[in-house]
Order: sequence, then C-alpha cells, then structure tokens
Amino acid sequence: MKKLLTLLKEKTEKLHLGGGLHKIEKLKEKGKLTARERINYLLDEDKPHTEIGIFAGDGMYKEDGGCPNAGVVVVLGYVKNKLCVIVSNDATVKAGAWFPISAKKNLRAQEIAMENRLPIIYLVDSAGVYLPMQDEIFPDKEHFGRIFRNNAKISAMGIPQISAIMGSCVAGGAYLPIMSDYALIVEGTGSVFLAGSYLVRSSIGEIIDNETLGGASTHSEISGVTDNKYPNDESCLHAIRNIVDKFGDNSHAGFSRIEPKSPAFPVQDIYQHLPEDRLKPYNMIQILEAIVDNNSLEEYKKDYGKTIVCALARIDGWAVGIVANQRKIVKAKKPGNTTEMQMGGVIYSDSANKTARFIMNCNQQKIPLVFFQDVTGFMVGSRSEHNGIIKDGAKMVNAMANSVVPKFTFIIGNSYGAGNYAMCGKAYDPRLIYAWPTAQIAVMSGASAGKTLLQIQEATLKSRGVELTEQDKNKLLKDIETKYNEQLSPYYAAARLWVDGVIDPKDTRKIISMGIEAANQNSHMDRYNVGVIQT
Repeated sequence: MKKLLTLLKEKTEKLHLGGGLHKIEKLKEKGKLTARERINYLLDEDKPHTEIGIFAGDGMYKEDGGCPNAGVVVVLGYVKNKLCVIVSNDATVKAGAWFPISAKKNLRAQEIAMENRLPIIYLVDSAGVYLPMQDEIFPDKEHFGRIFRNNAKISAMGIPQISAIMGSCVAGGAYLPIMSDYALIVEGTGSVFLAGSYLVRSSIGEIIDNETLGGASTHSEISGVTDNKYPNDESCLHAIRNIVDKFGDNSHAGFSRIEPKSPAFPVQDIYQHLPEDRLKPYNMIQILEAIVDNNSLEEYKKDYGKTIVCALARIDGWAVGIVANQRKIVKAKKPGNTTEMQMGGVIYSDSANKTARFIMNCNQQKIPLVFFQDVTGFMVGSRSEHNGIIKDGAKMVNAMANSVVPKFTFIIGNSYGAGNYAMCGKAYDPRLIYAWPTAQIAVMSGASAGKTLLQIQEATLKSRGVELTEQDKNKLLKDIETKYNEQLSPYYAAARLWVDGVIDPKDTRKIISMGIEAANQNSHMDRYNVGVIQT
C-alpha cells in the first residue's frame, strides 16, 4: 500500500504542474494566476475540499501532446462557508482548449451542481474547441453544446452561476460565461467574442484588434455583456467571494447528523488489513471500523447473506447505510459438521435479497447509502441458476437503481462484471465515485480474460487451418494479459472519468462527509429536482 500511495502522490504532483513549468512561467509573465492558484484564492482556508477528475485525460491523446487533468481543474469546496463547485480552465494545457475529455469533465461538474443544487463558479481561460478533434467534441448529445444547455437548465433551477473571464473566451465558448447569472472580466487578459480579429478580417474585411473587439472595457462600458471589470485576477476573485457571501440558504433534505466521533481505529489500519493478494481473504468490518465513527456500526442481518455487509453507521456525524462486499473466511454450519468457507467477494442469492431490503429501508428512513466495492460478480453454476440468482440479482439492482437517497461509491478492490453494476457503479448515478489505489475495474480479471480471449483467438485461427504451438499460445496469452491489466488500472478508469479520482483511503471520510453535506442542499433528494420521493 505504501508503494501504491507513493505512486499516487507522484502522479498527483506531476498533474498539478498542468502543461509544465515553462508554460506556467509564460502565464506568470502575463500577470495571471494559474488555474489552481485561482481556486485556492477563492476557497475558505479553514475548510476541506476535494478535487473531481484530477486524472481525467491522463495518458490520453499522446499523438496530440496529451491533455493532463483534461485541461481544466474542478473542485468541490467552500467559498464564504457555502459549498460550491469551481471549474477553472488551465491555460497551460493547449491554451485551455477543449478536448473530448474536457467536455466530459465540465459536464460532470455541472451534473454535481445540478443534482445537489450547489452554486457553480466558472473561471474561464480557454481557446475553445481543439479543432483537430472537433468531430469528437462538437455535435453529439454529450458534447460541447450540452454545456450551454446545462447553463440554461441550471439557471432555471434557481442555482447561481458565476463566471469570471480571465483569459480567452472564443466562439461557442463565449456563451458559457454570458449564460451565467454573473459575468465578470479581468482587464488586459480577459476577452470574449464570437470571432477573433483574424477571423473577422478574413470574413468581413474589418481590421480591429482583439481588445477593442471584445476586451474588458468594450464589454463593461459599451456592449454591457459583462457586469464589471477588474484590474487583475485577485480583485476579480475577491468580487466573486463577495457575491457568494450574499447567497441565501436552500431548504435542506434533512439527513441526520450529530456530533462527529473519530473512528475506533486509525486509518493506517486499512493499509495493514487490505491485502495486496486479491485472492487472500480479509474482514471488511475491520476496514469499516477505521472509517466510521466509533461505536456507531450496527449490522443488518449479519448472520445471513454473509458475502455482503449491510450496516447502519455514522461517518463524520452523518447517518449512512453501508453496503460492502465481504471476503473473509467464515465457519459454515451444516447438519453434523462445521466447515470453513472463503467468501471471495461473490454475490449469492441470499446476499442480494438482504441488500435489496436494506436499500429499501434506507430510502424509507432517508439515510444516504455508501457502497464499498470488492466484488468479482454474482455466483454462477447450476445450483445458483436453479435457485434464481438472476431474479435475486435483479431485485438488488432494481432497488439500488431506483434509490432516491444519495449514493456514494468507493472501489477498494475488484470491480468486475455485473458486480460493478449491482454495487452502484458509475452507470447508476452515485453522487461521487472514487477508487482506492488497490482498485481494478473490468468485465473480469486479467487472468480470466486472457484465457477466454486466447480460446476465442485459438478457435478463430484453427478455423483458418492455423495451429498454434505452445510457445505461440504463451506469447499470445502474455500479450493479451499485459494489455488487459493496463486497462484494469484505477488510473485508466480515472483518465476516462469512470471514477471521479483515485484517492488515499484516509480521504474517504472527508469525501463522504462533503458529499452528504452537498446532497443535503437539495431538499427533494432526486437527481435534478424533478418529481417526488417514492420508497
């Protein structure tokens, strides 16, 4: 675990540099703050915050020079004691141009603001769509245009949007700040227009410079497009803090919270109890006791359906319902004898039934749900099929998918196949979803996938009259497993925003607490404040 956490720290520190030190120096020469400095200026110093999608784009678009952090920093944090979503373009990465993953990350930020009714602040400094990839970012439903659609929807929902134009803001991207409720601009560096001076000259023959065309004075004094202009980044950010300070409070959802208590065991116990060997058993309760408030864990049907732990608890004072896979060795009593059985993160019929009922209870009693995934899938074989594993699994998925209380997911080990779905994977709308460095996400394990794919390829070649030698088979199997294992990495998932990030387990409590506090801002509890609660 220490090696994995060292790797996590190294990768995070590198991503904090964005486009690199040289690009940061050029930014400073223009009198600008970096994307992260702008966010830090906004945030309350004495409050926690968490980053969303820091690994987005990691290792992608190598032919185009890469897009670290998706060219935009997104943080959930406090501004003047109000929980906000902050989106800050990183101009050191391709001048803040939008890659496909950039659009996906911005949409994720807006989704979090919408489902939790949180104010959203855009710190705009972007050259617009990355033109070589325009076909992958421009026209589809979840592409660039969806952002402006969301601008309109967010305002209609009564959620405040503040934009600060702190650099370039060109073409379609110009709509984002101007569709916000507040639009501020920095003198000398901020500019906003549908077409820059070069395009204006080539299109209509007009010769004009960018500052006169769409600078701070033009839009604050002549067009009225922006509300106010500010001499530098700091004064503009200070104005945003002043605006947020005046926002009223929403009616809350009413999730239960009492005075927090520290966990019974230090978080370092997680590092000791979670084994590196994915076949080795461990007791999930020991992991949970290092996360939940001391003496708050109350198991539900603990002697039934033992491959899933269901429990009520408190985390940082918040009441939660926990659903966690179990991989310990237990003594199974049978008539006449007692045998030991290892539970390897498999979901059986009894576990699925138990979990479905527990989820319904939490919905009835307005208790947010937290899922801890270390799951290889549902049990297979004739005995399970005859017992109706598909029906029981469907009950669990149905209850989880229709749950209206906020859901939060942490992938701490395996996350394979239908187990990912049943334990509230990304497709099932968790408010936040993070992976520990020990996570692996795929349809199945690398070893299983390698053998399966080898059999398929071997059969295909055999049908063409090609027989593989043992040496050929071993090489092919190794190549398949190498590629597959790369895709199992939590960083591969985080780069594509299948998860919101890879975190040190010690940050789990903070993220759950902030996530529930955010969800508590939406009194209706449902994702986009539409409809009524049904249990």
